[in-house]
Order: sequence, then C-alpha cells, then structure tokens
Amino acid sequence: MKEEYAIILEYLPNGYPLERKMMPIAQALGEKNLTLLELVPRKGIVLEAGQKVYIGENKRDEIYYILGRLQKEKLTEEAKRQLDEIVSRIVKEREKEFIEFFNKSDAINKRVHQIELLPGIGKKHMQEIIKQRVIKPFSSFEEMKERIPGIPYPEKAVEKRIIQELTNDERYNLFTK
Repeated sequence: MKEEYAIILEYLPNGYPLERKMMPIAQALGEKNLTLLELVPRKGIVLEAGQKVYIGENKRDEIYYILGRLQKEKLTEEAKRQLDEIVSRIVKEREKEFIEFFNKSDAINKRVHQIELLPGIGKKHMQEIIKQRVIKPFSSFEEMKERIPGIPYPEKAVEKRIIQELTNDERYNLFTK
C-alpha cells in the first residue's frame, strides 16, 4: 500500500555532506505505513521539519519524486529527534488503531506474544492485558492504565517500539512496513 502523505523529518538543502551530489533531499516518515523515505523536493521549494507533504499518485506541489526508502543508517541526528516527536503525535492521533493492537494481537509462537515485544511490557502485564480484553475490549490508553495496575504508559511503549522498528533491525515489525 502506497503512502499518500509524508512528514518531513529533516530537509537537507545541499544533500548529504559526504556525498558528491549537491541535490536537495528530505528525510521523511510516511504517515500511514510509517515508512522512512527519501524525497526530492521541487526546484525552489524549502521544506520544514514536521511539515506534511503530499506524495501520492496525483500532482505533487512540493515533492518532485520519491527517491526511495531511507536506510536507517542514513538518518541524521536531527531527523532522529524529529522522529520521536512525530511518532508521539501519530500514536496520539491514531490511538484507536493502536488500542486495537492491544485488543487483537496474539502469540507469535509458543514462547512469545506480540504484546511482549513492546518495551517495558513483560509476561505479567501481557497476561493481565489478555485477561482484561476478554472481559471487555479496551477503548483508550487511559482506560488501559485504569484497568491494569502498574502498567507502564502503553502509548509510550507503542512509541518506543515504532522507533525501535525504524532505527534498529527488528526480527518482527508490529507497526512499520
């Protein structure tokens, strides 16, 4: 599934410092599939970190073309900082979707459950989440915190997991493509 919009993480007007090409480039995060992308802006366009740009099939105003996927090793320090803020915003905006993960996720194999892959959530919390969702599915992060004593912030666990998937090589990707 193709991305329609991307959020700019960093705009490099002169491209990468160590590469010979002096071509403007933007590091971005695809809004829907949370894919790291390299975008080439149209001539004369200056992009801002946090800016949402259209990258779909129709006429694009700011973006000339999508260079391709952005390799995690190429993420600049500024892009990583932006990534934290943007992922946090996306998790808040799409809370229902991420709550659905807690309501529907299941075991990967006999030993590991998807929920356990979230940073800070171990077997005990995972078992309590499963027990509680059988009684009544969760409707918000707030409700999860009320129903599961001592659970670390579930939205933070989701954010951390997304960042991990985008910046490390994870065996299983729960939220990113």
